[in-house]
Amino acid sequence: MDLSEPVEVLKGIGEKKAELLRKCGILTVRDFFYTLPRDYEDYQAPTSIAAIRPGKIVIKGKIDSLSSRRTRRRSLSITEGVVRDKTGAIKVIWFNQKYRMKQFSPEKEYYFTGNYEFRQGRYTLVSPSAAEVTDVDIATGLSPVYVAHGKLKSADFRRLFNASRDRFSSVPDLLPSVPHGERGRALFDAHFPSTHEAITAARDYLAYEELFELILASKLNRRENDKLKAEPIHFDAEKIKEFVANLPFKLTNAQRMASWEIFQDMMKAVPMNRLLQGDVGSGKTMVAAMAALEATLAGKQVALLAPTAVLAAQHYKGLAGLLEPFGVKSALLTGATKGKNTLKKQIESGEINLVIGTHALLTDDTVFSQLALVIIDEQHRFGVMQRQKLMLKSPPGLAPHLLAMTATPIPRSLQLTVFGDLDVSILNEMPKGRKQITTQILSEVEINERLYPMIRKVVSGDNGKKTTSALDGKPARSKISNSSRRTNQSTPSNGQQVYWICKAIEEGAYGSSDKTQSEVTSVKSRAKKLCDVFPEYRVEFLHGKMKPAEKDDIMERFAAHQIDILVSTTVVEVGVDVPNATLIVIENAESYGLAQLHQLRGRVGRGSLESYCYLLTTGDVPPSRRLRELEKSTDGFHLAEVDLKLRGPGEIYGALQHGALDLRIASLSDTKLIHKAQQDVERFLQNPENMVKYKELMQGIAKYQQITTLN
Repeated sequence: MDLSEPVEVLKGIGEKKAELLRKCGILTVRDFFYTLPRDYEDYQAPTSIAAIRPGKIVIKGKIDSLSSRRTRRRSLSITEGVVRDKTGAIKVIWFNQKYRMKQFSPEKEYYFTGNYEFRQGRYTLVSPSAAEVTDVDIATGLSPVYVAHGKLKSADFRRLFNASRDRFSSVPDLLPSVPHGERGRALFDAHFPSTHEAITAARDYLAYEELFELILASKLNRRENDKLKAEPIHFDAEKIKEFVANLPFKLTNAQRMASWEIFQDMMKAVPMNRLLQGDVGSGKTMVAAMAALEATLAGKQVALLAPTAVLAAQHYKGLAGLLEPFGVKSALLTGATKGKNTLKKQIESGEINLVIGTHALLTDDTVFSQLALVIIDEQHRFGVMQRQKLMLKSPPGLAPHLLAMTATPIPRSLQLTVFGDLDVSILNEMPKGRKQITTQILSEVEINERLYPMIRKVVSGDNGKKTTSALDGKPARSKISNSSRRTNQSTPSNGQQVYWICKAIEEGAYGSSDKTQSEVTSVKSRAKKLCDVFPEYRVEFLHGKMKPAEKDDIMERFAAHQIDILVSTTVVEVGVDVPNATLIVIENAESYGLAQLHQLRGRVGRGSLESYCYLLTTGDVPPSRRLRELEKSTDGFHLAEVDLKLRGPGEIYGALQHGALDLRIASLSDTKLIHKAQQDVERFLQNPENMVKYKELMQGIAKYQQITTLN
């Protein structure tokens, strides 16, 4: 069988069905066979209606009294009916599933599976799945459940697969080192399971197949990278020693080790392809500074790409001063930079050694003369094409060395799969003097009693008195009229500063399908409330819809301690370094992912002061596991492993890429299966003939090669 043939070649799929399948992204026979069930219903032991109890139930019966109505509130459609067997009858209800009206025949029997729960004064079977008894294999009692796509429901997919039941034995093998026919058997058992054990075995094989393809793609990327040529950069030991000796602090052992790994890579004629991962505050920027110094000492140029103008400016401010004594000329290039044309001429002539910037570095008129090192901060914020655009600015015939940095630690399993083409350096030590951040979950009802007093204690300082700031003693500036912003015009405090993170900008910015206004407090309304509660403190708000210059101005004033409490969206998530900020409140904490919560928490605890993170929850629902994990641990590596198990690769992998990582079955936390696939890939690559022999495999990994490369 040729799996690349159009889906119409299969029995029971005519033009109309093929068109419906195409709308679901199912174009070929392979697409169709790999449309796997999301779950399985077990109908082997249905319960009689007289014997059911609240909870998950399976019953067999006929349905009648079907009716459908719409509610005025939220425009919800409700379909109701009564299911009966010989022992009794129960009410059944579906929401927004009007097609159920045409699904059932009063003469036929069906299996119903769902939750039997108390609703509006009576027990009801809520939104059950349904299968006609004659469609279920009586011998096994197992029925696959498929995700509905448009007009194609789960039952439609079952009928279509049943029509092609005899074709699975003709499916060609995809991988080496597996028994003949294993792939066809696995696909058959996934769609027509005989036992639960058969389902497990089928899913194990198909997961292994996915991991094999993913790991093979990343290994081939590494081979491709090794074919490229780069400018070897000599290691200037004396200058690096001088640089380290003049630092106002001592490097951690992890920083020293990572730096040496980078120096060794840069001395090679093959481009470095290294990921520097370390928790928030572990000192990645200092390692990047040494790499940049090494390249510029060799007469080469360095580009440092940051995701935001604020972070780029912070890097510029820190690195320019450190590197200037060594003759390094640095420049900041963002969308708001004045005199860009003159600056770009200096970059093109080679006059500027280190260029730190945002997406402005990627424009066609930003030309380098001797670009030999590219540093990308928060690499997951950039897509493949953006990274490659910067890499192509090196001299013809040469590729620059690449150092990608992330403050989101990468779980070991992702290092072996998605990031398999990279060498990885890990900063697993924190600089001396850093205090642990105390994290606590609070409910909204505790704001007045517990949170506000803590904020007052932190912002006021130990003696609780307001004094004039050593900076300028001037009240906070407000460039926006009071109609849109209100800030307190108060005397500076001598204490620490506070972040308060909100989800929305305006009240009701979340639509009716999202959280309600009562659950999501906007940045603007929260800032007004805090102005009322703390009239003696300077309160400002910040969000991503503001103009870049305005955002930069607010962050600069916050860093200069001209603002006491900054109410913001997650625009402050990445990189902002304000050591005097020691308390962060994250409102509606349950609506964020674990990695993002950890990043936000990293805005405090960046100095030697005691720091605090408060996670505010709404409603009466107990805190989620991710909030409890965050409360217990400040170890980003541990939290990354937990996050991978809870959510999959998510933003760890890359905001612009991970959606393409369409793993149907494999879990990137299954380290045992990943290890087996990795060993088999190594053996596969030892025989070059395999590249020709397994044509479908080599064609199929092309998409993985595109999304697993940084270079």
